[in-house]
Amino acid sequence: VQLVESGGGLVQPGGSLRLSCAASGLVFRRYAMNWYRQAPGKQRDLVASISSDDSTDYADSVKGRITISRDNARSTVYLQMNSLKSDDTAVYYCNAHKKWPPADYWGQGTRVAVSS
Repeated sequence: VQLVESGGGLVQPGGSLRLSCAASGLVFRRYAMNWYRQAPGKQRDLVASISSDDSTDYADSVKGRITISRDNARSTVYLQMNSLKSDDTAVYYCNAHKKWPPADYWGQGTRVAVSS
């Protein structure tokens, strides 16, 4: 199984980025897909989730600014991030999760830096 994130980079405050996570080696449609982030010196936190039936959930800190979506035909999950703030600076990780049989996979992360 591989999860490959892309789309990170340096952006000014108020700007936008779209992260992608391409999955392979698993039955993508059966997995809930999550985006986590980890800022320097902090724990890894859940940012957004999308279930296998397209239900979404967001951390309070990103609601209204970030949208998660998935394309099962492309085995890809996206994270559209708008109105970015310096607090959004972190390494963003893609996660594939299935309850049963239990399975959990992680990507290598993509770095997002929000700075002027």
